[in-house]
Amino acid sequence: MKSDLDRLMEQRGLSALVVAGPVHGNPAMYYMTNGAGLTRGYVIQVHGKEPVLFCSPMERDEAAASGLTTVSLNKYDFRGLLREQGDRLSATVELYRRILADLSVSGRVGFYGRADQGRAWRLLSELDAQLEHVSVFGEFETTLIDEARATKEKIEAEQIQNVGRRTCTVVERTIDFLRSHELGEQVLLQADGTPLTIGRVHEEINRFIAEEHLEDPEGFIFSIGRDAGVPHSKGRPQDLVALGKTIVFDIFPREAGGGYFFDMTRTFCLGYAPQQVEDAYQDVRTALEMLVNAYEVSQEARHYQQMTCDFFEERGHPTIESDSQTERGYVHSVGHGLGLAIHEEPHFTSTPTNTDVLQPGHVFTCEPGLYYPERDFGIRIEDVIWIDEDGAVHNLTDFAKELVVEV
Repeated sequence: MKSDLDRLMEQRGLSALVVAGPVHGNPAMYYMTNGAGLTRGYVIQVHGKEPVLFCSPMERDEAAASGLTTVSLNKYDFRGLLREQGDRLSATVELYRRILADLSVSGRVGFYGRADQGRAWRLLSELDAQLEHVSVFGEFETTLIDEARATKEKIEAEQIQNVGRRTCTVVERTIDFLRSHELGEQVLLQADGTPLTIGRVHEEINRFIAEEHLEDPEGFIFSIGRDAGVPHSKGRPQDLVALGKTIVFDIFPREAGGGYFFDMTRTFCLGYAPQQVEDAYQDVRTALEMLVNAYEVSQEARHYQQMTCDFFEERGHPTIESDSQTERGYVHSVGHGLGLAIHEEPHFTSTPTNTDVLQPGHVFTCEPGLYYPERDFGIRIEDVIWIDEDGAVHNLTDFAKELVVEV
């Protein structure tokens, strides 16, 4: 949470932190600016003080909506600095020098946000070399901002849940769209008598997402048959929407403007399900229920991955615990943190290096699955879980889990 930033800075020995770059597509900047609709800027927080937002005067009204103290970059006359310094890198270093001096910043300073890797390396190297009283600090593993973002305040969880309600509406409208078609010989038929294709369904899902005022930067999964057996296959447009085959619908949109994500998956068959699919589906659904009932504060996240592997192996399914290279059975992690990025802390991998522990404020997915592409099916069920400030576990996904959809 943002209230943890000073503590996290102290742990790292930072006198200040700098978050820079565009707001859209830059979770760290979106987080620090409270989702303000400006294009880009700099947020600087000195240890023990409130953050300050530096922005273009053209966006001063949008910046004000952040609730932060704002400073116009006009104060530093960047065009004048370009003429004076002769090149953009030198002018940018001088800009930082003046901003940090105005905030009386010295010592170890952490830098966060998104930028081209080579450009960021050049700038940070020059800042470290040229700013006499500043030492540049960067992080490769879980960053300070990542750690703060991992635990959500109630209002953030409510935003995620709101996106979830609209996401569930998209899924419901998609199922209604499928049901609106006539039955052919083991396929759904369009009004002109031609078979309905996965590509046509994709078109409708895109429309439903837009009509719910969501955006889809990562792309959804709506795949059938063998493709459903490869976890991240998005679905081949030319495939026919056939009866009795598993359809994996994994959808993860976010608020328009770059806000919070949701992530849910349902697997279903139209008309009927083969017995092997029914058996595997029941194993996946039972695994999800087991996990939701087992989540608790202070438990290591990797424990739940181990639980899932043990559960599936007891039922005869291969898992990545017994064969780390398997491409059938259970082949992925049982969940991931969710927020301003589709994947964030906590992590659920069962590797010894994963020391993440469930905490109040965590929002994460629970998504066991089984995949048998050689048997022409795959199954995944995914809900979003929130642990509130009192340690109570809440399922934020309010949508039925039925394998067979009648058409």
